[in-house]
Amino acid sequence: MSELESLPGLFDVAERSEPPISPRLFDFPVIRAQTACQLNEQWHSRLPVVDWSNVVRNTHYVCFGARYQDEFYAAAIWSSPVAQNRFTYGRQMLELRRLAISPEAPRNTATRMLGFMRSYVKENMPDISLLISYQDTEVHTGTIYKADNWIATNLTQGTSWSTASRDRNVDQTLADKIRWEYKLRKFEPILEDAQKQKHQNTNEPDLLKEGTN
Repeated sequence: MSELESLPGLFDVAERSEPPISPRLFDFPVIRAQTACQLNEQWHSRLPVVDWSNVVRNTHYVCFGARYQDEFYAAAIWSSPVAQNRFTYGRQMLELRRLAISPEAPRNTATRMLGFMRSYVKENMPDISLLISYQDTEVHTGTIYKADNWIATNLTQGTSWSTASRDRNVDQTLADKIRWEYKLRKFEPILEDAQKQKHQNTNEPDLLKEGTN
């Protein structure tokens, strides 16, 4: 039985229990990518389509649900940045790809869930130094990131992932986006840089031994 099938009343609203009155009543378990993608398709108003196979193929990924009495009211999908190779420290970054909230969820669900996930990643994913997320400027104002002390760092113009040489899926939105960041820890030196530094230090003369003062 699948994770979704094991939860009574997930898709039949008539069978669902009363939703929680506060986001403090949620727990936020790690869930399968397949489950998160199905929930995202139900609730995400702008980016409902994401294939689970495009999540799990990344260097890093993790998905969460907001659960109350065995029923989900939100889902989040994190993975290595879509454009990981464009970042110097891309392998040490994690991007919030989707955050989908049920209309039945109580107010401030997104903020509380974001804070929990940030703490979880910091504690359980030591290879991750920086969290990023892109805010759709046409429909969101970045309130949840401001409330969790993220920093707005860059405004990017909406562009298509399709090119003349490579046709991608139909774009779900081409809105301009603000990149938000939350630094968890210092970046670890990239292996190549660390090896170069070690080699340099090995070949540097010891000034004291050379008699320089």
